[in-house]
Amino acid sequence: MPPAPRRPAPDLLLPIGDIARRAGLQASAIRYYERIGLLPRPARRGGQRRYEPSILEWLSLIALAREAGFTIREIRQLVRDFQPGSRPAARWRELAARKLTEIDTTIQRAERMRAVLRIAMDCGCFRLEDCRALLDAGPLEGRSPCVLPAQPSAGAAYL
Repeated sequence: MPPAPRRPAPDLLLPIGDIARRAGLQASAIRYYERIGLLPRPARRGGQRRYEPSILEWLSLIALAREAGFTIREIRQLVRDFQPGSRPAARWRELAARKLTEIDTTIQRAERMRAVLRIAMDCGCFRLEDCRALLDAGPLEGRSPCVLPAQPSAGAAYL
């Protein structure tokens, strides 16, 4: 869990609604992040949560990690016991290496799917079963392996 915030002057602390608005989140998401240990427990005034403006940096880090495909568990590993201003720990490098491998695998799958879709756009088969070449083969030097092109040439007739 991130370290507890130092206690600035009470007039510098912001209510959860202001933090949520600035971060583009629902207040319930911020409370959830607190509950699961992604954010420290905030100061309270009159029973209401009050945050330092620097909590927005933590929320930005969490948002960036989520956009990059990190799970909540992985994000917890990233922020747990992390001291602001310190360099990323070994766990960051380990997590980053794992995530980079995952991303590379996802990219390879996406590139394969792109190739299949491009082939499918040129496919003239009537049924998927007739186009086993599409599913089994990759692009052949940019050409479709399908026997029947999608756009017949002038004068061509298909059964």
